Amino acid sequence: MAASEATTAPTSSLRSRYDGYLPIEDYGLIGNLRTAALIGMDGSCDFMCWPDFDSPSVFCRLLDKHKGGHFSITPPPNITCTTKQSYLPSSNILHTRYINEDGVAGLVDFFPRPRTAIAPAPATANRQTPYKEVRNVQEELKKWLVRRVECIRGKVSLDVEIFPALGYAKEKHITTILQQTHEPGMASKAVTFHSVESGGLKLQLDVTIDKGEENAETCPVVAFQKVQRNGMVSEGVVTHITLQEGQAVSFTLRDDSENHKTADISTLDLDKQQHDTQTYWYNWISKSKYEGRWREVVHRSLMILKLLTYEPTGAIVAAPTFSVPEEIGGPRNWDYRFSWVRDSSFTIYILLRLGFVEEADAYMEFISERILKSRTPDGGLPIMFTIRGETEIPELELHHLEGYRGSAPVRIGNGAAFHQQFDIYGELMDAIYLNNKYGKPVTWDTWVSVRQMLDYVLTIKDQPDMSIWEVRNNKQNFVYSKVMLWVALDRGLRLADKRNLPCPSRVAWLEARDSLYEEIMEKGYNTEMKCFTQSYENNTKLDSSILIAPLVFFITPNDPRFLNTVDRILLPPERGGLTSTGLVYRYDTKLSDDGVGGREGAFSMCTFWLVEALTRASVYEPKYLARAINFFENMLTFSNHLNMFSEEISRSGEQLGNTPQAFSHLALISAAFNLDRVSCRR
Repeated sequence: MAASEATTAPTSSLRSRYDGYLPIEDYGLIGNLRTAALIGMDGSCDFMCWPDFDSPSVFCRLLDKHKGGHFSITPPPNITCTTKQSYLPSSNILHTRYINEDGVAGLVDFFPRPRTAIAPAPATANRQTPYKEVRNVQEELKKWLVRRVECIRGKVSLDVEIFPALGYAKEKHITTILQQTHEPGMASKAVTFHSVESGGLKLQLDVTIDKGEENAETCPVVAFQKVQRNGMVSEGVVTHITLQEGQAVSFTLRDDSENHKTADISTLDLDKQQHDTQTYWYNWISKSKYEGRWREVVHRSLMILKLLTYEPTGAIVAAPTFSVPEEIGGPRNWDYRFSWVRDSSFTIYILLRLGFVEEADAYMEFISERILKSRTPDGGLPIMFTIRGETEIPELELHHLEGYRGSAPVRIGNGAAFHQQFDIYGELMDAIYLNNKYGKPVTWDTWVSVRQMLDYVLTIKDQPDMSIWEVRNNKQNFVYSKVMLWVALDRGLRLADKRNLPCPSRVAWLEARDSLYEEIMEKGYNTEMKCFTQSYENNTKLDSSILIAPLVFFITPNDPRFLNTVDRILLPPERGGLTSTGLVYRYDTKLSDDGVGGREGAFSMCTFWLVEALTRASVYEPKYLARAINFFENMLTFSNHLNMFSEEISRSGEQLGNTPQAFSHLALISAAFNLDRVSCRR
């Protein structure tokens, strides 16, 4: 796979930011399957939680330009540069270039990965170690953030700033410069940042210098200075470096909790780590079975999904960020660093169909373990879990942070964890059914849990809930939730028949499934409007979640009722629809009160659902195929320069919401996969 095509940014200085903030789409993602970081096109690491996805942030300038903390390597403000950013081929190693007439600098950012994969062990409570060996070799995972900058041509000057803001920018730390000046050949340990909290985080910065040609007249020198910035809780360090062609400086941030065990880092160490990391990602993406026309885009989406995986358990986070707003200045700011049950169906489908069996097994084990152990007293399931499978996810507001471009409140945790959202049973059962079909056959213990879960579904099928969209006011009988309850019962019956499994409640399941279908067609479809509606109560309001109906085989994609609904969704909002500039909104927030307030952008995954719905309809009505392709291609133009999608797209075309979002990329892959399959039949 070729590297993602780079784009150009006007300058590399802080002045290119909008009121101190980069556009959300101006970031690239790196990670090590424990945590991730966002690196801006101006060379600033503006978001990183350490050491895990759900740990407190260390750098969070993304959510507060003054207090959040950052780690930047960028040309001085008085130097104008063209900036290009791309991934190294077939990898998650990010490469940012600064180009002007005097010189070119290349900045490489990555978290190391051993070249030999370490697969997650089964998610059982009594396991002794979190990993199992692959090929009988277990290589150490270095918990390092590596930033290597090299002068490729001419001469370049760069400003380096490291301002950690530990504990969500609340914890004070002590900054200690171990070596004031670094020259080639000196020990690598440079600076430590130690939290003053008992048991708090301790970080160490190492500096490694490659002087290039031995006879070079000028060797690079790194001289640190402590600085206290307005708004920052504690001091950071700054330095200015000048590099000539062939010279390089590497900055490595790592855990300093066991300082006596941390050896110096050499250039050879970093060369090996980068080579092993490149090999790991190349070997991983080489497993992909996708060979369709959108190979580069699909492979980048797969690489992003892998970055969102928490390797010790197999969980996949919805996004690596928290509180990135769905509307600039609005209140729709949520924490997505958790694993949602509703992602399971798409995840299993994509991983298995495209050849990533180990990842599918690990994710299914994580989900199956939750079914066995996380039932509520009444028999229900939580809608989400932490990356370790826990269910306590209290929602808190960080009032000391201003939020991205003033979008407060900044939230961590997620109050929706305690919501009743009945669609999860359909998505979970679809995942179990798909795993049985394309992966491993269902086990007896899982089947017993499935029977108990579906017997519980019988008790809730007539109740209202808070929907896939996690409304925060009145419960309703949402049509999407009813469809997914139908899916839950349908997949249970199919699974029993396919595997000849005993099914004591077969008659009750069958009656409930069929009565749900009749009920949805009667109460969830407005015959005057000729479309499916948001809920039985809100029976004049559109909701794009119905687009998934043919994808889960609830309705045929060419059914007039469904096509009439699609036609209405395709209308612009001012004419009663949900589509603008080829982008699909969840629902009209002005008409449908969800208890949150404010506006939002178009949802990336809903647009891809529209593409797939049109694709499936085109099997019977060929005229829809060209339209599906056009919508898909149009949607791709709203990705960022690295083919990365956040949750939403604003009316101005900017990305909004937590980024990158797993569901957006899952829906993209599914749409591309099915577009290819249908196109091949023509």
